[in-house]
Amino acid sequence: MPLNRDRVLRAAVALADDVGIESLSMRNLAQELGVVPMALYKHVANKEELLDGMVEVIVGEIAAPVSDSDWKSAIRQRVLSAREALLRHRWASQVIESRSHATPVVLAYMDSLIGMFRAGGFSLDLTHHVMHALGSRMWGFTQEVFPTPPPPEDPDPRAAMLTQFAEKYPHITELATATAHDAESSVGGGCDDQFEFEFALDVLLDGFERLHQQHWTSQPD
Repeated sequence: MPLNRDRVLRAAVALADDVGIESLSMRNLAQELGVVPMALYKHVANKEELLDGMVEVIVGEIAAPVSDSDWKSAIRQRVLSAREALLRHRWASQVIESRSHATPVVLAYMDSLIGMFRAGGFSLDLTHHVMHALGSRMWGFTQEVFPTPPPPEDPDPRAAMLTQFAEKYPHITELATATAHDAESSVGGGCDDQFEFEFALDVLLDGFERLHQQHWTSQPD
């Protein structure tokens, strides 16, 4: 199969899925494709352009907008589809955050979200602010809670550490011990990551709807 940009990018995404984004290099990508590294530079100028292209592949996996839905359902579906794409490629959020500029594919996705709000009757003023409020959530991920180190596995040191933590931070301890555990949650141990993401997204969308219905404006009266 002849080498082209799409094949290079898709191979890079698959390799990052297998070995992790930190281990991805032009050299091991060339080896995966069975070519010399210089052959890749005909299709991507450097590692940064490769990463930009990989983000484009991920964005391309996001489901197309549902044309016959109301604005809230359409945006919810679009954002949750973005989340599904990022859950398939756990490294993608890290790369998206590292990009210094938006490629046309990324801009097109953002433009589609803005268009959904505008089609729903949102003013430019409100649309501006809701896009800020969505933030990274529009890409299907959030980073809103500081990570905490895992407690020791040995029961005695573990109990001592938890007791000391509870004395210093009683409210955090009360909240953390009252929830079910999801060890891989990005919002901290003790949270169902998917539930928390959808909960926050729905709170935001409901708030946007209320502001829209109230003809909210950022301009003072």
